[in-house]
Amino acid sequence: MMQRDVIIACDFSSKEETLNFLDSFKEEKPYVKIGMELYYACGPEIVKEIKSRGHKIFLDLKLHDIPNTVYKAMKNVAKLGVDMTNVHASGTIEMMKAAKKAIDDIGAETKLIAVTQLTSTSEDVMHEELLIPNGMQETVAHYALNAKKAGLDGVVCSPLEATIVKETCGEEFVSVTPGIRFADDAKGDQKRVTTPAIAKDLGCHYIVVGRSITGAKDPVAAYRKAKTEFQGE
Repeated sequence: MMQRDVIIACDFSSKEETLNFLDSFKEEKPYVKIGMELYYACGPEIVKEIKSRGHKIFLDLKLHDIPNTVYKAMKNVAKLGVDMTNVHASGTIEMMKAAKKAIDDIGAETKLIAVTQLTSTSEDVMHEELLIPNGMQETVAHYALNAKKAGLDGVVCSPLEATIVKETCGEEFVSVTPGIRFADDAKGDQKRVTTPAIAKDLGCHYIVVGRSITGAKDPVAAYRKAKTEFQGE
């Protein structure tokens, strides 16, 4: 059975704020997500700094461009030695294959996953703005299957689609699920959300937790609570 883990979304705007937050963890070295806000503020040096401190890193840049551009960009990402990174599944199978080839050509062990539909996207928006006629579950399953055909390791989806991804692509196909809140937290700008405990029951492999941990009065306690609920420890 694949191990479950909690990934903390370090959506901070500066190196100082990020490292101060991570310094509050004395006993653990949590898996962290570095997204666009922090990466564009600090560049690759923040990745190297956090990696040197012993943290696993999910570099969440969601590459989406023509295959050749994604190939060249992903080679640079792979050289950073991150544990996981991603592209948009809507960029086509050819684009995803190019991203995977870049990682293989570097010889990196970086897991590559694809974003299916953002957790801020509702089914109504998908129909009306994106002109995708199928339902959310069917669309996410199809995008996941495309990612598998391209040789990727898994997908980003909401916890609500983790079960159908597993049914479509197999038990070992990784599901990384944002949109996680504790039961008494506000949803914020997320539409398709669950708690860590429900995400566990739905079969998610990784949950990405942001404000419920980073905005907590005691982030370490919140992180431990998320791990206990998700891993059942």
